[in-house]
Amino acid sequence: MQDKIIYLDNAATTAVAPEVIQEMLPYFERYWGNPSSLYDFGQQVRADITDARTRIAANLGASADNLYFTSCGTESNNWAIKETMFAYQNKGRHFVTSSIEHHATSHSAEWLEKRGCEVSYVKVDHNGLINLEDFRAALRPDTVMASIIHGNNEIGTIQPIAELAAIAREHKVLFHTDAVQTVGHLPVNVEDLGVDFLSASGHKFYAPKGVGLLYIRKGVKTKGLLDGGAQERKRRAGTENVPYIMGMARALDLSIEHLSERAAHATKLRNHLISRVLSEVDHCRLNGHPTLRLPGNANISFEFVEGESLLLMLEQKGILASSGSACASGSLDPSHVLLAIGLSHEIAHGSLRLTIGHETTQADIDYTVEAIKEVVAQLREMSPLYEDFIAGRKAVSAIK
Repeated sequence: MQDKIIYLDNAATTAVAPEVIQEMLPYFERYWGNPSSLYDFGQQVRADITDARTRIAANLGASADNLYFTSCGTESNNWAIKETMFAYQNKGRHFVTSSIEHHATSHSAEWLEKRGCEVSYVKVDHNGLINLEDFRAALRPDTVMASIIHGNNEIGTIQPIAELAAIAREHKVLFHTDAVQTVGHLPVNVEDLGVDFLSASGHKFYAPKGVGLLYIRKGVKTKGLLDGGAQERKRRAGTENVPYIMGMARALDLSIEHLSERAAHATKLRNHLISRVLSEVDHCRLNGHPTLRLPGNANISFEFVEGESLLLMLEQKGILASSGSACASGSLDPSHVLLAIGLSHEIAHGSLRLTIGHETTQADIDYTVEAIKEVVAQLREMSPLYEDFIAGRKAVSAIK
C-alpha cells in the first residue's frame, strides 16, 4: 500500500474538521455540566445548546422550536416514520416510499408492514429518478405519510423534493425527506422544500459520528421517541450530547459558509473522474442521473469484475472507496438501489462508489483513475466470463 491514503468514501463518513474539534473541546474540559441542572454551571451549557439549535435552524430555514437533536440520521428517519404513522393511525395505515431508499427508511417500512400497515414502493427510472405522476398515483385517501430520499446515498440522484412534497400536501399526506447526503453539501431550506419532516446527520458534513437532527414542522402530530425526561421538549428524553451538538452546529456553519466553492470543487473533480473512467475503461457505465446528482458522487459499474475484489485491490494502492455490492457486509445480494434502476445482478455486483470531499485533489483523482484501469484489467484477466466474452463464447457485453 502506498503511504498516502486517498479517501474517496465521504458519503459513508467525513473526517471531523479541525475547527469542529476546537469547538467541542471546551465541553469536555470546562463546560461539562448537565444542561438540565438548575445551577449556573448547567444553565450556561443549556444556553449554548439553545444557541447551537438556533444556528442550525437558521441554516436550514427553520424555526429552532421545530428542531430536535438525535444520535444520527437513522434514528431521525425511524422517529419520523414509525412514530408519525402510529400517531395518525385513525386516518389510515398506508405509507408511501421509493424503491431506492436508504435502509433506515426501507427497513422502517418493513417494520410498519409487520405491524399491519400497507406500504407502496414507487419505482424509479434508469437514472434513479421518481416520476411525479407515479408518485401522485401512489397516494390514497388512507395514506398517512410519504418518505423520499433527497440525494441517494449510493447513486447520487437528487429527487425533486419540493414538487413531491407539494403533491403530498395537495393530498393531505405528510412528507418526510432523508436529507442526510444533502445537508451541508447543497442548499437545503425546509420552507422552500415544503417538507413536514427532514433528517440529517452530522458526520456527513465534517461533524463527529453520533449526532443528528430531525426537523418536525409546527402543528404536525407525532409521538415522542424516548420517555424518561423533559429533554427535547419532552419528545426525546436523555441528557443531551453537548460536545457533539456544538460540533455539529460549527460544522454546518462552516459547510454553509463554503457551500458554493466546495460544491463547485467536488462537481469539477466528479466530472473529471467520470469522464476519464468512461472514456478509458471499456464495458463500464455510470449509475445515477448524469446531472441531477450529488456534487461529489460517482457510481460506476464495471462488467466482468466483482466489486469486493475491486475494493480490496484499490485499498492496496491506498484508495478507500465503497462498492455497490452488499458483499462486504456479508450478503450475496447486490445493492437494491442498483437493481431498482434496472441493472442485472451480475453488473450490479461490479459497481464502485467514489465520493469526493473538499480536501480531494485532481492529482488524487488522476491517480485513482490509473489505479482503476490497472485493477480492472487485472481482474478481467482472471475472469472466466471475460475470457468467454473475448473468445466470442459469450453474448455481446451489456455495457458498451
